Amino acid sequence: MPKRIMQGVVVSNKMDKTVVVNVERRTQHPLYKKFIRRSKKYVAHDEGNACNEGDVVQIQECRPISKRKTWEVITAAE
Repeated sequence: MPKRIMQGVVVSNKMDKTVVVNVERRTQHPLYKKFIRRSKKYVAHDEGNACNEGDVVQIQECRPISKRKTWEVITAAE
């Protein structure tokens, strides 16, 4: 099964080798049919501490590295 890939914005890089990525998606309201923005924060592994706040990055699923960290940064797209 392929691993999921998501794109988001780095909102925190205060931890060592770890970044917090905010991923935003658009869903349609079931009754009113208006598009709503939903966002969720993911903790991702950043080997080398290359990402800074505000960077647009892609994250990919990986094996559990710690309790909350099951994603890894694959590209720092700009």
